[in-house]
Amino acid sequence: MLDRFENESLKEREHILSFFTENLHVAALAGHVTPGIANVDRLAYEFDFFGDYVADLAVGDSKRREYCFVEFENAAPDSIFKKVGKKSMLEWSPRFDHGYSQIIDWFWKLHDMDRSYTQRARFDHANSFNYCGLLVIGRSKGLATIERERLEWRRKKVLVDSKHIYCMTFDEFFEDLTLKLNKYVPWVAPETK
Repeated sequence: MLDRFENESLKEREHILSFFTENLHVAALAGHVTPGIANVDRLAYEFDFFGDYVADLAVGDSKRREYCFVEFENAAPDSIFKKVGKKSMLEWSPRFDHGYSQIIDWFWKLHDMDRSYTQRARFDHANSFNYCGLLVIGRSKGLATIERERLEWRRKKVLVDSKHIYCMTFDEFFEDLTLKLNKYVPWVAPETK
């Protein structure tokens, strides 16, 4: 099922979004990347943030009031880091900064709408809810050790308005999804595997 992601480069609409719209259960697993979601009962593609912004995917657990908003970017060799000038240290790529900034804008919009009737009705909660962002971009192959460490540090240490923005390569993302899927396979009846 995930073998079509063996290509070195992946395009956002052609490869990535089409895969997730065709595979509802895999899309739902994206929410399990975050620790707060236990039971996915909300899923939306191209989730609209009150007419201003759009997330590629939104996954939620309405009972725990936990949501994950996902931005998929492309998976090219320079999606995450890019050589600029003569510097030995690579810079964060414009593509990465663009995806990350989109998530920051979603967080701003949610904060701006906090406590509004419109937001409470949209998320079906009388009180506030928790959320995080997930940026899936680039490939692990070709990342030097220091680049992997920088990505890991940013994933663990940087918060926006006390909220996480998880940043993962497609390879890391699919390793994580595969581990989660394999966890449940032993519990599935042999004829349905």
